[in-house]
Amino acid sequence: MQSPETRKTPLRPTPENVSIKPQRMGFTFNNKVPRYWLGGNRLMSHTMNTMSLLFPQGETFFVDAVRHFRASVQDPVLQKEISGFIGQEAMHSLEHVAMNQHVHDQGMPTEEIEAHLKILLDAVRMLPKRHHLAITCALEHLTAMLADLLLARDDIREDMHETMRPLWVWHAVEETEHKGVAFNVYKAVDGSNYIERTGWLVMSTAILAVFTTYGTLRMMARDGRPSLTDTLQGLWRMWGINGAFSSLTGEWLRYFKPGFHPWDHDNSELIDQFKRAVQDSIAPEFRDGNRRKARMKTTTAH
Repeated sequence: MQSPETRKTPLRPTPENVSIKPQRMGFTFNNKVPRYWLGGNRLMSHTMNTMSLLFPQGETFFVDAVRHFRASVQDPVLQKEISGFIGQEAMHSLEHVAMNQHVHDQGMPTEEIEAHLKILLDAVRMLPKRHHLAITCALEHLTAMLADLLLARDDIREDMHETMRPLWVWHAVEETEHKGVAFNVYKAVDGSNYIERTGWLVMSTAILAVFTTYGTLRMMARDGRPSLTDTLQGLWRMWGINGAFSSLTGEWLRYFKPGFHPWDHDNSELIDQFKRAVQDSIAPEFRDGNRRKARMKTTTAH
């Protein structure tokens, strides 16, 4: 039986009004951040805390997967976008490391969860490199879905405490900017196997759901006995009617359309809408006039 994607799909360029440029933000987290920073809800806050723990190692995996195939990419525009993608993912890791340290300082078992994530990713790295790229495309679709949700829905953003909102909005903007890069690399190296592409979305979604649930339960257990009402409210707001995650079902299914591309859903206007707010949240030492100095300080620190 012939795959629905046997014919090579042309690369879809990033919209002209979107630039993929890394930006160090310098977010800091202190005692002004409430313990339950998402809607005052323990379950939702720890779910997002767990997702933050996934980013440093997960985005390193994405970068490695794309970088491995970079030499096979002939398109100079895509080459430039790969550089932007790598830079943005590196900055995401740095900023989430800061958040994750804050969660650790609250007594959460971050080191154990991260150690188990490393075991999982080390096992995945034993697969052929082509599968790494297909997995990256699948997970980039999931992060792009979540980014669009955050930028498009005022109620989701307003649930976030003001001390946490800038990090997640900034991350959502940049995930939207580069959402087509890994997919275009996959297509550039003849990623036309429909079963491979969609199969890894199913597998990646299942593994992500299980691991996020595991991390959330570990944090909930460390935090003490939760209120049943609090837990049920959190579950409803995430998975009930028009819940944060349940509302993404249609977008998740779009990945199964033959000929799918991330920019079929052009939400670039959301980038323009939130870009200025993101710029206003940059730490002073990372603003235009001091970027060189900030980079020198970062290099010295490492």
